[in-house]
Amino acid sequence: MVKVAVLGAAGGIGQPLSLLVKANPLVNELALYDIVDIVKGIAADLSHINTKSTVTAHAGDAQLEAALAGATIVVIPAGVPRKPGMTRDDLFNINAGIVKNLATAVAKTCPKAFVAVISNPVNSTVPIVAEVLKEHGVFDPKRVFGVTTLDIVRASKFVSEVKGTQPVDTRVEVIGGHSGVTIIPILSSLGLSFTNEERDALTKRIQYGGDEVVQAKNGAGSATLSMAFAGHRFVDSLLQAIVLKKSGVKECAYVAGSAAAEFGLDYFSTTVELGPEGAAKVHPIPALNDFEKDLLKAAVPELKSNIEKGVTFVKKPSL
Repeated sequence: MVKVAVLGAAGGIGQPLSLLVKANPLVNELALYDIVDIVKGIAADLSHINTKSTVTAHAGDAQLEAALAGATIVVIPAGVPRKPGMTRDDLFNINAGIVKNLATAVAKTCPKAFVAVISNPVNSTVPIVAEVLKEHGVFDPKRVFGVTTLDIVRASKFVSEVKGTQPVDTRVEVIGGHSGVTIIPILSSLGLSFTNEERDALTKRIQYGGDEVVQAKNGAGSATLSMAFAGHRFVDSLLQAIVLKKSGVKECAYVAGSAAAEFGLDYFSTTVELGPEGAAKVHPIPALNDFEKDLLKAAVPELKSNIEKGVTFVKKPSL
């Protein structure tokens, strides 16, 4: 029995993500949670789709526990979207509190669930989830993931446009974090040749691809459909590993661990091999060329600050 709970299911990411999860043949139950009543209508709508999973709706704080009970995977896209001129860091004060409350419910209701965090800023919200789980004595670093998959999806598409390759076969490893300068695409590992101009332009576009969408939507939202696609890709990879016991399933993800310990970072995105217990192997930082080493050097202080912000948010005394 595989149950996936989507927390923030009525939002711009939550709705298309829930649609994709409903279509996934490995899912038996889809629980949709949001603070707004429209989540009931979304669940009714999705329940008419002729795939095997059942759909349940849960609106408001009082129904959060029911949404999470027995969950195999909890996906958290809850929170407010970015607007023009906003950085992911600007979202922190609103989304941090939302994520902390949801993580507390996970700790109490389904502490063994695999948690996929989409809510931005991921560099800070993943440490928030981890610290809350630690406070309840249930943190397992193998089961908490920051979903950075959209960076990989974008990198694959953008590189393929420049080099004429097939996007689905162009697998670009993207390490570091999930905002701006912390996003480090490892173009040198592709076996393709890039001019300095191509490399610079691609790197910037991958790092700031989200801004393209925010500006194009002109105040009406941020990347929702592509994020839902990427979020489902990560959920499906997790399902392949934990349900089908498939070996060799790899995705880049922002996780706790020692991959970047030499830089004083407790969280870092790198290639993660998924298994029945979650993160079976967190790969070390790959070989970098000089350009990528400079990108990493620029990312480290920003990541440190983002991580500290999340940790401090949970540990600060309540007023």
